[in-house]
Amino acid sequence: MKNEKLIHALGNCINHCNYCADACLDEDNVKMMKDCIRTDRVCAEVCSSLSQVLATSYSDVQGLVDYCKKVSEACAEECSNHEHKHCQDCAEACRKCAEACSAYKA
Repeated sequence: MKNEKLIHALGNCINHCNYCADACLDEDNVKMMKDCIRTDRVCAEVCSSLSQVLATSYSDVQGLVDYCKKVSEACAEECSNHEHKHCQDCAEACRKCAEACSAYKA
């Protein structure tokens, strides 16, 4: 598949963001985690949308790739502010996703 590397990074990011958002809900101070949860949810949705579009032959995707990179970087930054393992793992997956978006040329 043409976009396999980016699609793989997107899937990994989606999984980590969804897991992180869910795990944040189990933390003692959920209110402190609200920005992390919101950012995780948005990042997972944007990555999911991009993954679905990349699986087609549609070629005008660079704008969505650029936006996905921006959201992934924001999610990595937010998650890296928290010491929880799920947040740190999510931050790493988001950084890798942003790197894959940067490497993509439509």
